[in-house]
Amino acid sequence: MTDEVRRAADILRRGGLVGFPTETVYGLGADASSREAVARLYAVKGRPADHPVIVHFADAERAFEWAEEVPAGARKLAAKFWPGPLTLVLKRSRKAGDFVTGGQDSIGLRVPAHPVAQALLKAFGGGIAAPSANRFGQVSATTAAHVKHDLGADVALVLDGGPSEVGIESTIVDLSGDGAVLLRPGRITRLELEQALGGLIREKSADAPRHPGGLERHYAPKTPARLVPPHELDREIARLRDKVAVLAFSRPDERVEYWLRLPREPLGYAQRLYAALRELDGAGCESILIEAPPETPEWAGVRDRLLRATT
Repeated sequence: MTDEVRRAADILRRGGLVGFPTETVYGLGADASSREAVARLYAVKGRPADHPVIVHFADAERAFEWAEEVPAGARKLAAKFWPGPLTLVLKRSRKAGDFVTGGQDSIGLRVPAHPVAQALLKAFGGGIAAPSANRFGQVSATTAAHVKHDLGADVALVLDGGPSEVGIESTIVDLSGDGAVLLRPGRITRLELEQALGGLIREKSADAPRHPGGLERHYAPKTPARLVPPHELDREIARLRDKVAVLAFSRPDERVEYWLRLPREPLGYAQRLYAALRELDGAGCESILIEAPPETPEWAGVRDRLLRATT
């Protein structure tokens, strides 16, 4: 264990905030059992009080202590995907206060795989409430530099674990009611979840629990951005008269002020997505055009983030 990790754990025990890496995105951590620490986290994020946060643990045993009920499906998914980019929503136990659940009777639990996150969680010993380490609704952080740029002196320490491997937030599955419901797609796909469960996962309904990433607009750059079908991209470029930045699969177009090209495969695209949105946001253009990815299951997580980031 490094001195930096020990220092971070001490800051958390004293009620402070710490930025730390996970395999999905960087998290802004606070002691999940401290009302004051979590209130500070919400204030720094600018997060609505009724919007719950995910609580991170070193292992499934500690995580499930925060759940009143742990159905067989939750144990199957935890055995298959933890540590990893999966959040399980379960009925909360008395350990989970209203201040982390948004006043709901459910709690989001996760065991991250990143070695620095694991070291911090083991050093701290308890649950760490950790939404993405950025201002609420804006583009998530996938490097330590992003966290420092966004939050500055509002965070006591940022642990640097390199660029996030996954690049988009965790898949969220709700098992707090009857059956399993997919609340947010991510690296772990619906098919993988259904194979692990041995049954189907339902789409979320209007009465689903509030959850991170569930708002209509989220993950958004400050520059207005639009999602454009591939066959319409050329026409949109020709029509525009202002300075435009483009995120696309194809080669740069000389008519465009600023062009970024991302991989045509979903894992590589997801890993680079937020850094690309931040770069385009800083390009000094009036708008951003994003070539829409395929509407196939393996792109579901990326498409979800792009749909919420664009007008």
